[in-house]
Formats: sequence, C-alpha cells, structure tokens
Amino acid sequence: MTDAAVERCIFDLLAARRPGATVCPSEVARTLEPEGARWRGLMPQVRGVAQQLVQAGRLHVTRGGVPVDATALGGPIRLGLPPAHGMAADGPRR
Repeated sequence: MTDAAVERCIFDLLAARRPGATVCPSEVARTLEPEGARWRGLMPQVRGVAQQLVQAGRLHVTRGGVPVDATALGGPIRLGLPPAHGMAADGPRR
C-alpha cells in the first residue's frame, strides 16, 4: 500500500463526515484492506502517514480530545482535520 493511498483514504473518509468529525485509524485500514484481519498489518503505516500529515499541518490527531503523536503507544486515537481559525474541533467557538 502506498502512503499516497493511505493519505487519500484518510481525507476521503473525513470528507464524507460532518465538519469537525473524526475517524479511527482502524477504519482507514479496514477501508484499504477489507478482507479478514489483514487490515491490522496496515495500522503502523496508517499511524505513520497520519503523523506525517500532522507535521505538515494537514491533520489533527487526538487521544481523549488531547493532541498526541499518532505513532506513540497509549491507546486509541482519532484523526481529524485541524480546527479552522475560529472553530473548535467540536463546532464553532462561542
């Protein structure tokens, strides 16, 4: 699987969601490799691509609502678009 395909899948899944919504990296992997348990092998690559996108300012990765390194151990993470100026991740700031 190419990194470009992983990146495209992340942004395609996010585009299909409401603004501010996130996706799980496993959803990306399962979309790319829907057969059986083979998607698990893609998880390190999905997390690596996500971290590259964070470093480029194109993606926001959180664990429990707190920004984290996508490649760090510690539990489930969520992938989302960076909050737009004047927007919180969960909607407009008041």
